[in-house]
Amino acid sequence: MSTVLSENAYNPDRAATSAPAPLIDPFARLISYLRVSVTDRCDLRCVYCMAEDMTFLPKAEVLSLEELDRLCSAFVDLGVRKLRLTGGEPLVRKNIMWLVRRLGRHLNTGALDELTLTSNGTQLARYADELADAGVRRINISLDTLDSNKFKAITRWGNLEQVLDGIAAARKAGLAIKINTVALRGVNDDEIDRLISWCGECGFDLTFIEVMPMGEIGDQRLDQYLPMSMIRSDLAKRWKLTESDHTTGGPARYFNLEETGQRLGFITPLTHNFCESCNRVRLTCTGNLFMCLGQDDAADLRAPLRASDDNALLTEAIHEAINRKPKGHDFVIDRRHNAPAVGRHMSVTGG
Repeated sequence: MSTVLSENAYNPDRAATSAPAPLIDPFARLISYLRVSVTDRCDLRCVYCMAEDMTFLPKAEVLSLEELDRLCSAFVDLGVRKLRLTGGEPLVRKNIMWLVRRLGRHLNTGALDELTLTSNGTQLARYADELADAGVRRINISLDTLDSNKFKAITRWGNLEQVLDGIAAARKAGLAIKINTVALRGVNDDEIDRLISWCGECGFDLTFIEVMPMGEIGDQRLDQYLPMSMIRSDLAKRWKLTESDHTTGGPARYFNLEETGQRLGFITPLTHNFCESCNRVRLTCTGNLFMCLGQDDAADLRAPLRASDDNALLTEAIHEAINRKPKGHDFVIDRRHNAPAVGRHMSVTGG
């Protein structure tokens, strides 16, 4: 791939004598948001995300918490203002709160605007208070149904009550909560209104997400796909949606719901991609940096991280990676494109 270097691209001679250059990609997008998968493991097996018999990474390949702290801190030094911890399920990583507390120091210095995470909610009853104490103010919780039988079917073995208890604990701890729901045709499309009403009653924002063609999960993904355009058109018959300029730094497009007073977001990687304003990159738990969720190109940051005790090589590798960030992804789902757009599962990249 040819690369067009911006005037702010990494220059090792300049870096030696001045502050690090900001992370600006070839399309003049400032990269200010890093999503970090701290583990590929999860205590659920959602049907759109993982195969039932998933093979997880050997633990020897996974970065230590100390290495993750150093990597994240290097990105903060380069101008990243938002960190989101993801998985798999981030809260199943042993001693994860050590990392959260360490990263929280960047909030205290003002170098970081937000430290947050995406969780399936199963471990929140245990960790909600600690997360709040460490500086986390907002959390995304993945929840695709309010029906316990459907929940078990979608997650293959999950317990809805455990997740609802975790949500209640997060709410009690003072965390702002946004519910993320993957829209699945024939599975939860009959619960759209119920989810909106429930979130309104609880004071939660809600975002619907199109299923993404990532990883081999069998033949059911095309049957799962439900375009957001169809949902929005249907909702407009019963709800008053007013477009909002609210943003959380991610890809969701938000609307205000007059009836509930909450916000409703739509993430539409297929019906309307959001690549033109992409400000984020994704770091895996093995130190691979994916510059685009929907492309296979990745940069190995583990090697330069471990090659030296200072960050000169790491900083150079990060800049070189950002200079390869593509304009957009190639997600397509239809009868002619039923194979995954990329071979890795979402849990490998980080949700």
